[in-house]
Amino acid sequence: MARQTSRLQSELKQTRPFQSIYQEATLSVMKTADLLRRQLTRQLEPHEITPQQYNVLRILRGAGKAGLPTLSIGERLIEETPGMTRLLDRLEFKGLVRRVRCEQDRRQVLCYITDGGVRLLAELDPVLAANEKVMAGTLTGAEAESLVVLLEKMREHGSQ
Repeated sequence: MARQTSRLQSELKQTRPFQSIYQEATLSVMKTADLLRRQLTRQLEPHEITPQQYNVLRILRGAGKAGLPTLSIGERLIEETPGMTRLLDRLEFKGLVRRVRCEQDRRQVLCYITDGGVRLLAELDPVLAANEKVMAGTLTGAEAESLVVLLEKMREHGSQ
């Protein structure tokens, strides 16, 4: 028996069925990630920062007063970026981060969030939390936990 046209097929205006349920699942994850990214971008635009810049600030806030080397920030990013130096340049220009050459190893640069960066994140926290609540509001706690587990499973397999 043929499967009914899925909601994703309709959203993509796709007339032919997906090659497999796995293809549909993969495209569904990608479509959802794009929606979440666009919503985050809209929330951040008035503050003149990008999602990647927000991610760096969030990472540096978590590092606290110890700061982090540039390479460590790159390893913790949600989305990989080849332009870490340019990303940090822009944040430093805006007064949201500062960089200091490490005394023990002059090749290493340590990055710190500034008070301005902390204030910006404090302003963004409730806005983004409300947005996450709206997006996830369609899921029960158990469904959200299941989703996390399933997505972890996909990432684990994809990183091998």
